[in-house]
Amino acid sequence: MNRNKSTNTKQIIDGVTLNLTKPDKSEPNWIGQDEVLKQIHACWLVLSENDHPLSPRITGMPGTGKTTLAMVAAKQRKQPLYIFQCTSDTRPEDLLITPVLSEKGSISYHASPLVCAMLTGGVCILDEGNRMNEKSWASLAPLFDHRRYVESIIAGIQIHAHKDFRACVTMNNDESTFEIPDYILSRIQPTLQMNMPSYEDELEILRYHLPFSEEELLIMTVEFLQKSHQLDLNFSPRDGIHILQYAIKRLSQDSDHPISKDQAWKESVCKVLGDEALDLDSLAVKNQRSLHDQHIPMGLGDFFFSDDNPLHPDSDK
Repeated sequence: MNRNKSTNTKQIIDGVTLNLTKPDKSEPNWIGQDEVLKQIHACWLVLSENDHPLSPRITGMPGTGKTTLAMVAAKQRKQPLYIFQCTSDTRPEDLLITPVLSEKGSISYHASPLVCAMLTGGVCILDEGNRMNEKSWASLAPLFDHRRYVESIIAGIQIHAHKDFRACVTMNNDESTFEIPDYILSRIQPTLQMNMPSYEDELEILRYHLPFSEEELLIMTVEFLQKSHQLDLNFSPRDGIHILQYAIKRLSQDSDHPISKDQAWKESVCKVLGDEALDLDSLAVKNQRSLHDQHIPMGLGDFFFSDDNPLHPDSDK
């Protein structure tokens, strides 16, 4: 175990002083999909001395509230919350301990949010873990099994997790991912899937974030989002919040030359999601065609003519 002394801002482990960061102080709210919230709490239970908590991965499309869900779960446990934002550039030392050289030439060691959570008995969310490379993940292998420790080569110390330490990983279901090796995936289990919200939940989410929005704009946005979900376009509640924010700002901008709600809303959709988003049906057809084309070898005519060109060899026109 760690041989350490601690204060609120520092911990000494085997003679090495670690500077700690402050936990997240935000107070998030959660709306809908209560079952997934219960599943996170189940993962973090410890039922006997021979048991250890699970570190689930929460998956879903960007903007569906995966991070917020994990934050709410942590706050409900009344434990310090730390969030580490994973990126493609994350190095093992970023995940654990970073050395900082002072102007006087001395080196101080700064603990990452993950290590701070380990030492203080907090909860750490590894956010967008799908963006992190295998080398960084490998440094966490012993943490996410029964051993529950990490080793910092930089500081030359082994750090054991506090018995109350809990963790989870959020991952996006999109193309911006590294292939996470099986020996890591087998450690961050189970997989908890976040779905798109229902009509009622999505409306309540937008009302919560934008209580000053007119009901008409809220309804327009929710109906737009719900149709996009049905068409597998995966525009998220976060997209809806941004659409509403921009539309409301445009409506309040110039009282002498007001624009209509419909005009402001359509402009906002274009600015947030692109012009094609105004016609969801056509966009869905285009996306399906794109997916279809990825699996069908191109013929010679495809290099010279578009699908709807009457000169295309396969055209029915």
